[in-house]
Amino acid sequence: MRISIIGSGNVATHMAAALKNAGHNIVQVYSRDMQNAALLAYHVKADAINDLQNISPETDLFIIAVKDDAIGRVAEQLAVYDKLIVHTSGATDMYALLAFTDRAGVLYPLQTFSKVKEVNFRQVPLCIEGADEAITKQIEELAQSISNNVYRVDSAQRKILHLAAVFACNFPNYLYEVARQLLNNNQLDFNLLRPLILETAEKVQERLPAQVQTGPAVRNDVGTMNNHLQLLTEQPHLQEIYRLLSQGIIKMDFSPPAHK
Repeated sequence: MRISIIGSGNVATHMAAALKNAGHNIVQVYSRDMQNAALLAYHVKADAINDLQNISPETDLFIIAVKDDAIGRVAEQLAVYDKLIVHTSGATDMYALLAFTDRAGVLYPLQTFSKVKEVNFRQVPLCIEGADEAITKQIEELAQSISNNVYRVDSAQRKILHLAAVFACNFPNYLYEVARQLLNNNQLDFNLLRPLILETAEKVQERLPAQVQTGPAVRNDVGTMNNHLQLLTEQPHLQEIYRLLSQGIIKMDFSPPAHK
């Protein structure tokens, strides 16, 4: 399939590479920053452009991988070519495209991407949606050419999935940085925590989170929690985060499911 990538960020970079490796022809890479467009285009043997007026109509599919608030504006400019257009956003409804074209869909990779780390795209869950069954099947076939985990997920479900991903990925990563700063401020190395982080992540690959929760809050160890809060006296915003998370753990039922 002939594909043009609209965007040059993390998602665009990994998806373009996966598509190229699967034998698809990447026609163009667009970015407002010509240097960024050229860098990605070089790796996938495509032409680089920084103006949508220079889009080539010799493509079968436009993949929009830009910031959510720019998806509609980009789609409006691409709709004149009457080609299939998909976006890669987890939080944006497919109707952001349908406002301009009926040849629309979604190809959302449920993964955290960074340009400095390779990802086995074959293992990345791809959540797809199409404006009709024929388009859905077309997107599904494309998705299956780069991933072994393809799911039909509608816009409402995808928004919940994206919300869950923020809780599962973005918030914990922020907390890792909080932990790193706490250690750094006391001349301790973040490497001390890496085995703990890895063990926690590995546990939930085999068990439900509720079955492996540990710590003072799940034990309702008030003394330890108060001691921790005392250590955060000079950082009231972290005290508030600690309180909210601890209260959430206390209120949640972490008892293992009964065996029948």
